[in-house]
Amino acid sequence: MTDATPASAQPRPARRRREKTLLWHLIAALLLPILTLMAKYVTIDGHKLPKQGAFILAPNHYSEIDPVIMGRFVWGLGRVPRFLAKASVFKNPVLGAILRASGQIPVDREGGGRSDAPLKAAQQLVDNELAVIIYPEGTLTRDPDLWPMRGKSGAVRMALQAGVPIIPAAHWGTQQIMARYSKKISFFPRKRIVCKIGDPVDLSDLMGRPIDQAVLTEGTTRVMNAIAALLGDLRGEQPPAERWDPVKNNQKETGRFE
Repeated sequence: MTDATPASAQPRPARRRREKTLLWHLIAALLLPILTLMAKYVTIDGHKLPKQGAFILAPNHYSEIDPVIMGRFVWGLGRVPRFLAKASVFKNPVLGAILRASGQIPVDREGGGRSDAPLKAAQQLVDNELAVIIYPEGTLTRDPDLWPMRGKSGAVRMALQAGVPIIPAAHWGTQQIMARYSKKISFFPRKRIVCKIGDPVDLSDLMGRPIDQAVLTEGTTRVMNAIAALLGDLRGEQPPAERWDPVKNNQKETGRFE
């Protein structure tokens, strides 16, 4: 004799929270008309962006307006763009409320919580099935020809800790709206910006290994090579065999250099 539990009494799977909340629809309503006025947006291989679940999107970075442009592409592909933000910013009553409501991820980069900040951010990424945009270069590229420069290890560390894929991406044309280090935005004539999404970077052989410098360096090299290859496709050019290194070229890795 079997003790069958009525279907109505069985626990239901947790309903996935909708990403595109009312706040995000409001943000989109304010920004999309302006962005559409400035440029035509073309996406190549958009089907490679996961439709659900957590992942890290790793694009190239050469203009101050890049986050807005990449956010526009991610939104157009059905996901909500999120970024890492300093935990201290969340203490502001107004700005903090907006950041929390829009699902941005706080990272404590100072004090005692600094060392475990990537781990906490990675866990939040998984728990909430978020799509987060992380620029592996950490700042605008120093490469004089706007190719991706040497990357930093934060994105790979988070991917390995969280066990989520890194999706490389490249965009080209944003510099026509806002040049590197410029504060001026060009609205006319209307520009054309193209974004290409790549296959997930294969880090399978690095998963489960101690996350030491060798693992992070290898993973980051793979990510930057993937981004550079995508950008080369968009530009119809061969990317440099070696990534630009600010240190070797006597440049600071933060702030302006022009």
